[in-house]
Amino acid sequence: MSILIVGTVAFDAIETPFGKTDKIIGGAATYIALSSSFFTKKLKLVSVVGEDFPKTSISMLEKHGVCTKGLQVKQGEKTFFWSGKYHNDMNTRDTLDTQLNVLENFDPVVPEEYQNSKYLMLGNLMPSVQKRVLNQMKKRPKLVVLDTMNFWMDHFLEDLKDSLTEVDVLTINDEEARQLSGEHSLIKAAKRILDMGPKYLIIKKGEHGALLFNKKEVFFAPALPLEDVLDPTGAGDSFAGGFIGYLQKTDNISFENMKKAVVYGSVMASFTVEEFGTKKLEEIKEDHVSCRIKNITELVDSGI
Repeated sequence: MSILIVGTVAFDAIETPFGKTDKIIGGAATYIALSSSFFTKKLKLVSVVGEDFPKTSISMLEKHGVCTKGLQVKQGEKTFFWSGKYHNDMNTRDTLDTQLNVLENFDPVVPEEYQNSKYLMLGNLMPSVQKRVLNQMKKRPKLVVLDTMNFWMDHFLEDLKDSLTEVDVLTINDEEARQLSGEHSLIKAAKRILDMGPKYLIIKKGEHGALLFNKKEVFFAPALPLEDVLDPTGAGDSFAGGFIGYLQKTDNISFENMKKAVVYGSVMASFTVEEFGTKKLEEIKEDHVSCRIKNITELVDSGI
């Protein structure tokens, strides 16, 4: 019972009000995999990098239980690169540079031993690429989760809507939910998006928590108040990794269990933002997570 993760493995260069980095390891699939690895070591990766991607970083993923047989390494080519600068509120950012490199012609190949994966996490990629992965599965996974962003809504909306008809869970942020639905109210937005095909919708609100919807119920999980937020990059992907990792570990995809998975997702995202890049995710221990689960539970239970 494994998780198949599809998405970018990349280089990032990040600047926030609290510091900046040179080129570091990033990418949606990297954050998802490291976050999921806290819950399971049965992880399978489909992605692409160039020959400039360090072998030590591939080894790091493998040490966290990630099978990299589906990671294509393109000789003579460069890895996808993104550079961004965050504003003072840390919720908005400017993209300074995007170099698609190997991602421009990425044709995902799902190895045969991956094609029976029970859980499928389609990380942020072109919708047609996400769909090609789903079409390579021998049978439909027990749960299909898809993450996307406003860029695909701007340029590939029909492809995205086509993909949404075949997924169980969609994860997006509040701005993207409003854009996709054409509604300002997140309740109305959720209703419209669920009518597009997903059975469940998660709307991520950054420091303001996350909302989980199905057609009948709504659940809200707060974000943990943190003393230090250095870098929000990868927080949404870490959330997704924690969410699907917990569901795979418990093998229970009921709405009630998804509520717990959302809380675990929020906790995993809280570690990511405290350091630049993936450093914190690489070092998480059981007691760290247990402590934060206790803290977030107390936040929820301390109401009226």
